[in-house]
Amino acid sequence: MTRAAQAVLADALRVDPRARTELAAELPGSIEGPSDPGAEAAWDAEIRRRLAAIEAGTGNLEPWNEVRRRIEREILKR
Repeated sequence: MTRAAQAVLADALRVDPRARTELAAELPGSIEGPSDPGAEAAWDAEIRRRLAAIEAGTGNLEPWNEVRRRIEREILKR
């Protein structure tokens, strides 16, 4: 970590927890760049589509224990 980054971190650690939480929430966005204005609407539509599929009985559901095992296998491959 650069000295400048260390200084910023030291300053951030001196502020109250709420301010640190707000700061931490803002940092990822500063790296990723501007957000896609249509992303939230697209995610809302996707969530509605998936819920409708589940309610109609056409959704592809997997038991959590199987999903967890698959994730663990993928992590171990790295």
